[in-house]
Amino acid sequence: MISGHHLNCIPRWFRVLVRLAPVLAIVMMAFAAKADDVLIQTWPDTFILNDPSSDGFSDMRFIFARSSAVGCKTNCPEWISAEGAITAGTPALLKRVLKKLGTRKLPIIVNSPGGDVDAALQLGRIIRKNGLDIAIGKTEFSDCWPGTKGCGVSFGKGVAYFGVASDGGAMCNSACPLMFAGGLRRVAGGWAYLGVHQITTTWFPYTRHFRTTYKTIRGKRYKVTTETITDGQSYKTYKMGKRFARKISAYLTEMGVGQGVLDKMKATPASDIQRISLHDMLTMKLATSTDTVELFTGVILCMGDKPAQNCREISEDTRPAAVTTKPAPAQQAEVPSSQPVKATPVEPFQGAAGNAAPVMRFVVVRGSDPLCDPDCPEWISAEGAITPRTPQKLRQLLAALDNPRLPIVISSRGGDLFSALAAGRLVHERELDVVVARTNILGCNPPGAGCLDDNGAYVGLISQFGVECDSACALVLAGGSRRLVDPKARLSVSSMGQKQIVKAYLEEMAINPALFAAIELSSVERQLESDTMLKVGLTTGPDTSGTLTGPSICRSSPKPDNCRLPPSASAQAKTPPKF
Repeated sequence: MISGHHLNCIPRWFRVLVRLAPVLAIVMMAFAAKADDVLIQTWPDTFILNDPSSDGFSDMRFIFARSSAVGCKTNCPEWISAEGAITAGTPALLKRVLKKLGTRKLPIIVNSPGGDVDAALQLGRIIRKNGLDIAIGKTEFSDCWPGTKGCGVSFGKGVAYFGVASDGGAMCNSACPLMFAGGLRRVAGGWAYLGVHQITTTWFPYTRHFRTTYKTIRGKRYKVTTETITDGQSYKTYKMGKRFARKISAYLTEMGVGQGVLDKMKATPASDIQRISLHDMLTMKLATSTDTVELFTGVILCMGDKPAQNCREISEDTRPAAVTTKPAPAQQAEVPSSQPVKATPVEPFQGAAGNAAPVMRFVVVRGSDPLCDPDCPEWISAEGAITPRTPQKLRQLLAALDNPRLPIVISSRGGDLFSALAAGRLVHERELDVVVARTNILGCNPPGAGCLDDNGAYVGLISQFGVECDSACALVLAGGSRRLVDPKARLSVSSMGQKQIVKAYLEEMAINPALFAAIELSSVERQLESDTMLKVGLTTGPDTSGTLTGPSICRSSPKPDNCRLPPSASAQAKTPPKF
């Protein structure tokens, strides 16, 4: 009982009777189910954990893309580029995009770290309802990047952006495989990465307090109830509940995908990510074939008598001559022969693309040391930053070579992690040797005028000075059959995130686990000494670049694969491929 208090308008003898009812506390639990992703930026109000290894993905956006690949002119394949994290608003965006397409059916090329599980299920159903194909891949835009000022405004006839699609460095993780399952044809071959893990459920408890009081005024009894809500401490659970498991199981059955996907999700902790191999995807019916993204974006689709349904013919003049973009780093450009230019002095030696190059460039080089004339070694010079286009460029070069077993001489300050893994796997698959060194092209910097000798080849020498191989570059080196580092080259490693992915890659390359431990020891670049590289298995021996590119190797028996006599003087010079 609470004692009353006097009221001015009520006699003193009249007391307010107050009875306090017991406090009734009802605890309500509200939850939001989201996939805990490996590569996600902070998204307000979505309650998805912000992983410290985030790769800076923004929310998913859908962009109409048209192929700008070599050989594609007026009739080219088109697709929908879907890149970024899946949020609650993503399904509505896709619906608007498909509405603009009308009756056209374009394949979806997806690259996503995952995101909202419920939204991913909605996306899968939208894709299936519209009968669309899907592939894991990244779209690299050739003229300008979407969102750049003036980009995509006047490309004409519904095509805003031109580019190429590749699977190097592409991913579909966490909730993304649920979206992927909705495709009519589902392609994840090549270097695409598809991974799953447990669902993370975040609980937000709150307490509702009801306080009921009674008071009597002038003989009438009144009931007064007040409600107070107190937020509790949120917490997460990392085990999929039975109800949610049934929901995903029903969805997979609806899409014709096996329950093995759900089993993989349950078996993988939310803090980890498990890659599903292409073989397992086929067994689970998650993938419908071993094809790559080229199945939907290759130029050959539009060359036959019956072009694919995503091919469209437009006139060549619909593409603008120039687009306003941010200035790119200056590169040496080829000058048309009809344009007069000032003669420039030729220096004895000048570095090739080098570490200063904005993107990695591959050039086939023939040794120019007089000691090897005429039978000289050849190699692939790989210099510059590793980008998402790097694996595709290397694959194209190897396909164009008469001798695809040339060693790779690499110098790079690193770059994109997933692209480095894809390039390393390609090197490993082709059983190529890799050496960390630098190529100096004789008298010029390809592809400038005057670079080619009489036989139509780039000629040069190996240099040990100014050579670096940092972070992602070391992972490319790890894919080599023979792995060498010149004594004066600087090789350094650092933690780049994606621990489980990097660890699995090094195991795949049969590298000593000690290298992974060395990588994870430091968050900044840490130089490895020669004996350390040999001890952890990054290098296969103490040999130098001369073992693969020296002037005397072509006189040994058996002769190495990269030795070749130059063509006769009467033969027509053929320019070596460069990418």
